[in-house]
Amino acid sequence: MKRTFFLAILLTAAAHLPAQPELEMLFDQPAEHFTSSMPLGNGRLGAMVFGNPRKERIVLNEISMWSGGIEDPNRNEAYLHLPEIQKLLIEGKNIEAQRLMQRHFVCGNKGSGHGAGASVPFGCYQTLGDLTINWKDTISPVQNYRRSLQLDKAVGTTEWTQNGVRFTQQVFVSAPNQVIIIHLSANKKGKLNFTTAINRKERCEIKLSATDMMEMSGNLANGADNEGIKYASVLKVNLKGGKSEKDKNAIKVSEADECTIIVSARTNMNWPEVEIKSADPVPIARADVSTAANTRWEKLLENHIQDYKSRFERCQINFTVSDKNYADSVKSLSVKQRLVRLKKGKADPALISLYFNYGRYLLISSSREKGMPANLQGLWAEEYQTPWNGDYHLNINVQMNYWPAEVTNLSDSHEPFFKLTEQMSRYGKATAKSYYNSDGWVAHMMTNPWGYTAPGESATWGSTLTGGCWSATHLWNHFLFTRDTAFLIQYYPLIKGSARFYIDILIEEPENKWLVTAPSNSPENAYQLPDGRRGQTCMGPTMDMQIGRELLEAAIQTSKILNTDNDLRKLWKETQTRLAPNQISPTSGRIQEWLKDYEEPEPQHRHVSHLYGLYPYDEITPWDTPEQASAAEKTLIRRGDAGTGWSRAWKIAFWARLGNGNHAYKILTGLFNPVDPADSSMRSGAGTYPNLFCAHPPFQIDGNFGGTAGIAEMLIQSHGKDEIIRLLPALPSLPEFASGKAKGLCARGGFTVDFEWKNGLIQKIEILSNVGQICKLHLPKTKYKINDAKGKQLDILQQNNKTDVITFPTKRGERYTVVIR
Repeated sequence: MKRTFFLAILLTAAAHLPAQPELEMLFDQPAEHFTSSMPLGNGRLGAMVFGNPRKERIVLNEISMWSGGIEDPNRNEAYLHLPEIQKLLIEGKNIEAQRLMQRHFVCGNKGSGHGAGASVPFGCYQTLGDLTINWKDTISPVQNYRRSLQLDKAVGTTEWTQNGVRFTQQVFVSAPNQVIIIHLSANKKGKLNFTTAINRKERCEIKLSATDMMEMSGNLANGADNEGIKYASVLKVNLKGGKSEKDKNAIKVSEADECTIIVSARTNMNWPEVEIKSADPVPIARADVSTAANTRWEKLLENHIQDYKSRFERCQINFTVSDKNYADSVKSLSVKQRLVRLKKGKADPALISLYFNYGRYLLISSSREKGMPANLQGLWAEEYQTPWNGDYHLNINVQMNYWPAEVTNLSDSHEPFFKLTEQMSRYGKATAKSYYNSDGWVAHMMTNPWGYTAPGESATWGSTLTGGCWSATHLWNHFLFTRDTAFLIQYYPLIKGSARFYIDILIEEPENKWLVTAPSNSPENAYQLPDGRRGQTCMGPTMDMQIGRELLEAAIQTSKILNTDNDLRKLWKETQTRLAPNQISPTSGRIQEWLKDYEEPEPQHRHVSHLYGLYPYDEITPWDTPEQASAAEKTLIRRGDAGTGWSRAWKIAFWARLGNGNHAYKILTGLFNPVDPADSSMRSGAGTYPNLFCAHPPFQIDGNFGGTAGIAEMLIQSHGKDEIIRLLPALPSLPEFASGKAKGLCARGGFTVDFEWKNGLIQKIEILSNVGQICKLHLPKTKYKINDAKGKQLDILQQNNKTDVITFPTKRGERYTVVIR
């Protein structure tokens, strides 16, 4: 009891201490827009805190709040048109093939509703609603306002003074208790006077079940004649002093000393199954609130922080700044002020650490094992029709959400994406049969919780056919980081089924006799034919070929590890050697995006799909394929440093893979471009909102995750084909980054790495071997010794002076220290 009480006291006291610029986000005024509010979440429930001391608004989210439902989107006889489409592509009649596809090879229903699918079967992710706190005193001046989000505790705090009374609001979303907690207090007794309620603009029923409890429930639309999922939310107030009473559709609190508002939410979605459960979610939501209400709020807080820290504290980065005035110059600045300050050219290395920590915070808060994956907005949305349905885009966006998962030590947060891939594999079998007469499985450019795997409603963008293949490569990369053979056994059928589909849709192109995919798109981009016509449908776009090589390599290696499917392995190897290779344009010297060296109508297009082989795949590297790496650099220069938020994040990783830390940092600062929170137009400039949400615009969370992964890539790299650990491969040559330390970054081969550097040079490395693999470490031109946990110096298995790579044996669970002499 004492421990939990003092924890609450310390947390409150911490809010009055100077901010830690890499761990705390400050706001100097209430949020006027969603993208200025503070996001909190537990992987299933979300809250966006506006921090208004007169009329507080907290946007509520539950990750399974999806409209829509089950409807077969496939055209069951589309495959009959496939030979003619492929014939036209072989003959160079791309536009004619595209027209035929539009007639016979798109989805058989309304698809995504052109990105506005709330009222069609595809559905969309929606807000649960709002929680409001309307304070009685709306006239007295508000003074000493402060709002902060503590990333190391996942607690949002708002403080203000009115009439000499100091008010404090603390909000967190508990994973152990599966509730949202809002704790209100004042430094004088009897000063809490307000009404509170939960509400929704549509499809809801409000019920006050007691003077201290209210319920909201309803059904979402399924896009047909039947009701969609049921949802329920329950709010309860626990008071210390004072009283509560019913006040129309709200609860009125009067003269309380403290108040804890507890909010739960449930639906009857049965994900990853698509059939809706018949159970009523109301009793479950009531039970969640009841359990929490019988627990002291200090204990709820302690349980929450303990659970959260077990994930967050695994990994962190810090830059050592010699300027003694630096900390004082930023510690009291709001996030927005720091973004503006950086744009003016003033260094803020702690802002880089803050952004990295924030990305990990968002992933922990929006993606937990046994839950649903983070969508285009993570789990935070205020809309009833979210942009692009808040769905799972498979042509980069949902994959980018999980780029930081393995490298930043959040492998368990990756699990919901694996479950999504498994769902796609089940429903993608019918799609593969309907469109390609294949016995494998396919998913195109988007999916949802209802098992949608068909092409989109337009052949110009909806026919990208390697979305599922790309997703399957995440399964292999998880194994490379963890060496979890049981996981590989469980998910090998998905890799195998995806590889089967990929081989089934390959055809031989006539000029070089290469095997290529057909028909497909290079995601969302267009080419220009010699006669001036523009098209999207093609065969063998470069990205498809790169994904195919990675997928087949995953299938080859997995079958070898599991000692199965020898005949298939031989077929996969033979096919892999015949795939169309990366091509360097003879006219521009850049990596070609298409099989033919077409003109680019939009040279600065947001997608840079043909550099998939540079990142996240690793077939293009400066040391193994220098000519292709040089061509990739020319491609990036042509594409430019601008683009949407997530596009800029991807380019950070590209430049890091090329070893150019200065250019990676240049784009990172471009990603930090301050964006007006009221601006949600895609035609506006990209960057970062005042709450560090990525501005596509509008808000898309993939840029946050991609930016976090890009920062990690500047500090540590490891590749699947050699598993060599490379430290500081793209450190910017700026004084603010010259010294620092990293803890808990992960590398392929099953290693967790801590390291310190000074003046740009590694000083000390500690490596935890999680599985006992041989460790390969890149140590350029330096003297060193390696000790085990007992201080015994290890013998080096191999030292390659040409590549600066050393190799040494490890034991599972042992730590090894590399001391630089």
